Amino acid sequence: MYTDKKNILQLVALLEAHGITKVVLCPGSRNTPIVHTLSNHPNFTCYPVTDERSAGYFAIGLALNGGKPAAVCCTSGTALLNLHPAVAEAFYQNVPLVIISADRPAAWIGQMDGQTVPQPGVFQTLVKKSVNLPEIHTEEDEWYCNRLVNEALLETNHHGKGPVHINVPISEPLFQFTVDSLPEVRVITRYQGLNVYDRDYNDLVDRMSKYQKRMIIIGQMNLIYLFEKRYIKLLYKHFAWLTEHIGNQTVPGIPVKNFDAALYAMPEEKVAQMVPELLITYGGHVVSKRLKKFLRQHPPKEHWHVSPDGEVVDLYGSLTTVIEMDPFEFLEKIASLLDNRTPEYPRVWENYCKTIPEPEFAYSEMSAVGALLKSLPESCALHLANSSVVRYAQLYSIPSTIEVCCNRGTNGIEGSLSTAVGYAAASDKLNFIAIGDLSFFYDMNALWNVNVRSNLRILLLNNGGGEIFHTLPGLDMSGTSHKFIAAVHKTSAKGWAEERGFLYLQAQNDEELAEAMKTFTQLEVMEQPVLLEVFTNKNKDARMLKNYYHQLKQK
Repeated sequence: MYTDKKNILQLVALLEAHGITKVVLCPGSRNTPIVHTLSNHPNFTCYPVTDERSAGYFAIGLALNGGKPAAVCCTSGTALLNLHPAVAEAFYQNVPLVIISADRPAAWIGQMDGQTVPQPGVFQTLVKKSVNLPEIHTEEDEWYCNRLVNEALLETNHHGKGPVHINVPISEPLFQFTVDSLPEVRVITRYQGLNVYDRDYNDLVDRMSKYQKRMIIIGQMNLIYLFEKRYIKLLYKHFAWLTEHIGNQTVPGIPVKNFDAALYAMPEEKVAQMVPELLITYGGHVVSKRLKKFLRQHPPKEHWHVSPDGEVVDLYGSLTTVIEMDPFEFLEKIASLLDNRTPEYPRVWENYCKTIPEPEFAYSEMSAVGALLKSLPESCALHLANSSVVRYAQLYSIPSTIEVCCNRGTNGIEGSLSTAVGYAAASDKLNFIAIGDLSFFYDMNALWNVNVRSNLRILLLNNGGGEIFHTLPGLDMSGTSHKFIAAVHKTSAKGWAEERGFLYLQAQNDEELAEAMKTFTQLEVMEQPVLLEVFTNKNKDARMLKNYYHQLKQK
């Protein structure tokens, strides 16, 4: 029988799955649940060593004999500190060593409880990775724990070998051994340095061929990649391709971009038809919360993430494989290896999303963004500020020739304007910025800058506060809370824009917006940068947006 501690069960099951079966066990009470579970499992070879100073070096010897990772497990407190010399040796000798330390619950560290020291991260730069497992109470805790253990064990052989540290907090009672088998666990694998002749690479293609419903999601990519025609013909038909404007032109064909609205309107009976069996991702951040929720609630059988750094990124909670290579190289290599059949699944997504029309809003922030996107010249740069603007833009289509930029690394409102000004300063194109009032005023010193050029045009959406807060489900801003949460204000950019040498335009209705947009988007180079300030009512905007989604749901 094994311990009932779920974080330990995940750890032991994943040690076995990753082939780490030689373990040095040191005595103690806090690590008893780990020791008991490992020593009672038939697939582990356990070596008892009393002195942790010696145990660490003994484990190095096990790892050196054969080159596979070995583990050493100790109890809490100074027992872990006595492993430090061996950890340093393993780091500088590039030995794959897994240090497993039992720990007291975090609440008791520094509270004069026995055998407690701050254990997470104690080895600092002398390990390749250090993780602190959660005690598992929810499904999300279990997913997190599983991911952390996978990350640590994969790192023992990632870009060279070396030690990793897994810290395991364990609450009392310690000695409940009531579980008769290890759980089925998700094992994340990593493929590195693949080429078309590798057996492992061909295994991936064989795995891919098992699935009829294959989806590729492209996150943010700050580049334009033009696939050769032969690759477009071979690749496009095999996958449902989903991306957003911030993905730019990095797809071999025409992707589905209005999936966020489509997911909102999707009837329950259609969901099973739309869920992928195999999900492949590349690129960075994805804006759509609905897509994340959809795939987390309806996980694919496999999720492969392709990235040059090979890091574990489990955005949808179902990652099974990391492919460490350039995503375009990966796609071009698999293109000729895919079978000739044309699956129906991509067409299901395309046909369904074609039924979702572009919205037609009355005068509002949404209509202003739509007016801009419909008027943009084919070759320009479009900068989208965070919060509402980047989401509004996704409601409309734009030509693939337009470069789209957005600070989605952390998704904050600060710096959107400054980044766009910096980009425009080095750009030979017209640069359009769509930005909300809070983002603008927070970063208005971006215009206090001698490098602002006349190729810069700013669409400022001013509704007197943070509009996005009025659309969040479950947020009640009754009473006085709205002025604090939504940062209500009565500020205009007119004086600041004119003082900084901008041509200032404004609109307060449809007619003024249409007239101002002609000047704002004209191709002719102007002598000064332009700022168009569009004044709207945040309450009306919020109601309009809610009505749009309500109507989608009724279709």
